[in-house]
Amino acid sequence: MHWRKSILTLAMAGALVACQGESSGSDGGTQPPPSDAGEDAGVDAGVDAGVEDGGVDAGTDAGAVYTATVSAAAARADSRLACFKGNGEPECNLRLYQVMVEAFVDADSTADYNTGYGTSHHKGDLQGIINSLDAIKATGVNALWLTPIFTSVPVSGQDDWASRLDATGYFASDYFNVDPKFGTNARLKELVEGAHARGLYVFLDGVFGHYKVNASDYTSPLGRKLSTTGQQGGTGRAAVYPADLDFFKEVATHWVTEYKVDGWRLDQAAQVPVQYWDDLRTAVASAAADVSYTNAAGQIVHPLGYMVAEIWSGPNDIASNGYGTTASPALLSAFDFPMRTSLVQTLAVEESGTGNRAARNLQAGYQNQLAYPAHAMPNLMLTNHDLVRFGDLLQRGALAEPQDSAWWARHKAAFSVMAEYSGPITLYYGDEVGQELPGFAAREDNATCAVRGVCDDHVSRTSALVEGIPTTVGAPATVLSPAQADLRHHVASLMALRDAHPALANGSRTHIYADDNVFIDRKDKGADNVLYVLNAKATPAVITVAGTAIGSGGALVALLGGTDVALSEGHHAIALKPFEGRFFDIASPTAEGPQTGPGGGLSGQGPLARCDAPTVDGLGPLGKELFIRGSYVGGDNFGATPANRRFAYKGDNIYQVVVNEPAVTAYTFKFASADWSTELAVSGSAPVVIASEQPMSLAAGPGKESSLAIPEAGNYVFSFRINATNNGGELMVSKCP
Repeated sequence: MHWRKSILTLAMAGALVACQGESSGSDGGTQPPPSDAGEDAGVDAGVDAGVEDGGVDAGTDAGAVYTATVSAAAARADSRLACFKGNGEPECNLRLYQVMVEAFVDADSTADYNTGYGTSHHKGDLQGIINSLDAIKATGVNALWLTPIFTSVPVSGQDDWASRLDATGYFASDYFNVDPKFGTNARLKELVEGAHARGLYVFLDGVFGHYKVNASDYTSPLGRKLSTTGQQGGTGRAAVYPADLDFFKEVATHWVTEYKVDGWRLDQAAQVPVQYWDDLRTAVASAAADVSYTNAAGQIVHPLGYMVAEIWSGPNDIASNGYGTTASPALLSAFDFPMRTSLVQTLAVEESGTGNRAARNLQAGYQNQLAYPAHAMPNLMLTNHDLVRFGDLLQRGALAEPQDSAWWARHKAAFSVMAEYSGPITLYYGDEVGQELPGFAAREDNATCAVRGVCDDHVSRTSALVEGIPTTVGAPATVLSPAQADLRHHVASLMALRDAHPALANGSRTHIYADDNVFIDRKDKGADNVLYVLNAKATPAVITVAGTAIGSGGALVALLGGTDVALSEGHHAIALKPFEGRFFDIASPTAEGPQTGPGGGLSGQGPLARCDAPTVDGLGPLGKELFIRGSYVGGDNFGATPANRRFAYKGDNIYQVVVNEPAVTAYTFKFASADWSTELAVSGSAPVVIASEQPMSLAAGPGKESSLAIPEAGNYVFSFRINATNNGGELMVSKCP
């Protein structure tokens, strides 16, 4: 997919989605994130197939648990109006738990939709969430995000497709009242107060870019009405700015002042012109400063005021449409869709079915953040209501089934990546127990998927599995299987670890090493120094790493069970089971810190590095023009073929174009013709290593892009040498002298 959500196709009769609806480009691929920072000679990451795992199955945790202690950073967050970046590091330990309201738990038989997208009971309500608050808290999260709860009023003659859309809440009519099919205003207040009493923040879903066609019939408490001139499609209408700005400012502040909610998740945030996000964010911050509530510790605090944007695009569009610029900040946080793609590509497959990539692909994901301004605080999720669950992606890639130990081990590995991530994170209900739609991979049929409930964009909207809570009125209480309970326990341990070690959520990240199998990072926040090591493959590994490489002068103390690792002759030997992520306290950090070795230069050698090669007449052996097509600024998410990124033929089967990169950035790309009849990228969709000649191959179809990180501004030559059969060759990106 090309990340883009359409504005109103969701409201059309017969629409197949309730909230996503991305448009597809010619290649249809999910754009993977940019490049690896390279490898370090101080680490020997060889896989030792002969290493025993001590008889512990890869899918078990051996009962390790980490006891939560509230860190100083987490305690301070209560008194701030929003998560922000201080001294270049995140200051936010939010761990959100997303609930799809109509699909979650049914506990009120008077509040049912009885229709909707996906395979759930379609009877979910606020009372079901209230009943589940203790279980939600037990997963280790500290915040709750509800999909839209505002009233959607049927229009005359609407069909079931429109009613299904109403059930999602994403096309509301009355923004100032709870939909009676979810509950009441009083019930929402009960939910918010109950969550706050348990130490959970509450975030509502703000849809400020579109609404139902009859929304203008409902006047705000201050007498405002929505416009009626925006583009209409089906039962939906686009908002108009600035005409609708004051109305949505009133919406955004009303629920903070009257219900003490802690902020907003912002649906399709790119629909709101970026300059108006500062107005909305400032209004929410001001409202939060004017009210307070008593938190779980008995402290009087303000609502947090956090706002996080959903922008389905590459990093450059997320920056321009969400974050704004350093000089003119818009929003402070947005979901990290590019990093999520890198995560599932590495430990499962992305929605296109491509994946099971090298561990170094995680570093490529992190490099996307080079495209963001300094104030940006990305939020990482594994799944949401528009995406395929991680377990179903494992099935799609034929990587594991629920009866396999690798199913559970890969889940634990994915959650370990989230635990290591700097900034807020979001868990989707059911992922913490490995929930899936049974047989999903074998049931795909795009022609009838909306009727059968197995579309990609709502396959994850399944009835909830909450330990000890009946999923529907009158049903027996849910009892998790041992494997489900074990995964949930492991997730809670990771969240407690994250809470206790501010370096994880709020620390600076130093990338130590990555290769096909292993990924190593160091996280630092003051005196808290944590080493994260992941084995992303199915073979046990022993990683030998120099103490100087990670800045360790003594033992590594295991933080989630397992044995400590001594420093012996200047090295640590770390044993890892398949798909195991381990965390260590660096007990004796060196004054010098990690010494990862010098990075490679940005200017290469040889004919592919020339920036002044003369152009030869003609189109060369390919017989057609090729362009750099990608997610760069001005690239229209792979849609554009700009002249300043068109290759010229240089002779000897070499094609080149010199591109000015005016700032540090990151993006994904292919070398492709205008009609997509030829598509080329680094072989295996590996990231570009600047100044290195890399193998190139055909890259037709989704998920075959390569990623690139530009670490400094300047002119770069993009070159490729096509082979004799026109199906591969070599490529290079090199900085011009």
